[in-house]
Amino acid sequence: MVNNATIVMTFLESYDFTNKHIYPICSHEGSGMGRSESDLKKLCPNSIVHKGLNIHGSHIGECRQQLERWVGGK
Repeated sequence: MVNNATIVMTFLESYDFTNKHIYPICSHEGSGMGRSESDLKKLCPNSIVHKGLNIHGSHIGECRQQLERWVGGK
């Protein structure tokens, strides 16, 4: 079985994200963003990693306003 995080890490290591903006988003069942933001900063050191949005998986159906505020920068 392939770990999805490994696939994402391979993708990030394969491209140059210099001066690119990264907006992390994840769903979870209690772990929040975990180390995602710090891992992104290590994998893409010349990128601009913004504060991520984490959505509790059981509330994913009710997250539209939260997502719209995050995307809109509010």
